[in-house]
Amino acid sequence: MSDYLLEMRQISKAFSGVPALKGVSFACQRGQVHALVGENGAGKSTLMKILAGAVQADAGEIIFKGQTYTHLTTRDALDLGISVIYQELALIPYLSVAENIFLGREPRRGMVIQTRALREQAAALLEKLGVTVDVDTPVHELTIAKQQMVEIAKSLSMRADVVVMDEPSAILAGHELEQLFVTIQALKAQNVAIIYISHRLEEVFRIADEVTVLKDGEVVGTRPIEALTRADLVQMMVGRSLDEAFPRSHHPRGEPVLIVERISTDSIHDVSLTLHAGEILGVAGMVGSGRTELARALFGVDRLRNGRILLRGRELRLTHPKDAIAAGLALVPEDRKQHGLFTLLPIRHNIALPVLDRLTQAGILRRSHENALVERARQQFDISMASPDQEVQFLSGGNQQKVVLAKWLETKPAVIILDEPTRGVDVGAKFEIYQIMRQLTEQGVAILMISSELPEILGMSDRILVMRDGRIVGEFSRDDATEAAIIELATTSGAGS
Repeated sequence: MSDYLLEMRQISKAFSGVPALKGVSFACQRGQVHALVGENGAGKSTLMKILAGAVQADAGEIIFKGQTYTHLTTRDALDLGISVIYQELALIPYLSVAENIFLGREPRRGMVIQTRALREQAAALLEKLGVTVDVDTPVHELTIAKQQMVEIAKSLSMRADVVVMDEPSAILAGHELEQLFVTIQALKAQNVAIIYISHRLEEVFRIADEVTVLKDGEVVGTRPIEALTRADLVQMMVGRSLDEAFPRSHHPRGEPVLIVERISTDSIHDVSLTLHAGEILGVAGMVGSGRTELARALFGVDRLRNGRILLRGRELRLTHPKDAIAAGLALVPEDRKQHGLFTLLPIRHNIALPVLDRLTQAGILRRSHENALVERARQQFDISMASPDQEVQFLSGGNQQKVVLAKWLETKPAVIILDEPTRGVDVGAKFEIYQIMRQLTEQGVAILMISSELPEILGMSDRILVMRDGRIVGEFSRDDATEAAIIELATTSGAGS
């Protein structure tokens, strides 16, 4: 008898004649975390949708608990004990925690829901996960992290033996991410198999027992995590070495471009910094440290209470983001879908919006100019699109981020503020974005980069500032910075710089 709880053998799937999976085999054991990694388009989501019964395979078989299936429906998968937790959480906001966990499966006596039993069973499930939350609380009042724990509890309530987590950390950071890892350990202790899909390699090395790499719809390999280095895994995923991941600057930094003198808002206090032409200045810190609030202040979103901002020697009076744009600042926001893109509009409109005045004559859009602009952006940033009229919502995360960058670079900024520039972006697209960043600095553009990923901060920054409690508490040169030193400053009150 096989040691595996789940095996997927020789799974193939094509969409409109285009292969998405080509003879993929995958297996996982009880009480283990099996990471599934690969670039966007590698086939990870398609494989998991086949497991969940949402997509039917063209060929292959699924062996679960010793039984063989050529296909599953979503109902089959749930009844067998296979649960998928997607990035977009499937909760009813105004129902309570307990009601969400047992929705459609409430304990009843006849037609009457047994409210006390519902609450007790929900509380018992959350206790197993080490989560403290009032089961009567409406879900919309919970943090995203707690909502995710409710999803996991819902999976356990269905007696799931396999839980698939699709990019669970994309919406978490700091202590919320730690809570997720604690919960995963609790699931392992209950002999649940976890399939963990993530672009964040540091998480994979922290929690996974095994890792399978997919590329172009095929399995590159499956390895025990202890048999791999980060460099090995990157090589498997993208066919490039880790040395190429963080391109170095090959020219000295220029003159100061942005000088910030003791600015304060309602969220940040007495912040000063200097950013030079051709430099990437990294800003590290924990969630809530004031990093995004600093970006908002520099971009004219949050009003200054005191201090001043000088760009190319001229003091700025920022009352609105349009003042910052006119002065030569650009902001690529943390949440690109919410604040950086019009996802229901075509790519061409998103890229053209900041520079419509250049593309219009007598109020009429000159389509030939717009076409030239979009084609230039497509080539410069290698944006993968079906056509310029494709809606942005249908692009991968990496291509969406390239559209945001292309849009703002058309304004010819002197300073670009990048807030979490590679969040939700696969490893291959990260490399491309890093190359774009270095190309910009070679052209003299100054970049202020905010990131929660310490490898990114250490690899891309020429200098690093650390924030805590709305203040800058330390600065490192690239050569002097270490993960331990940054974390100590970011988390320890009273730590020196």
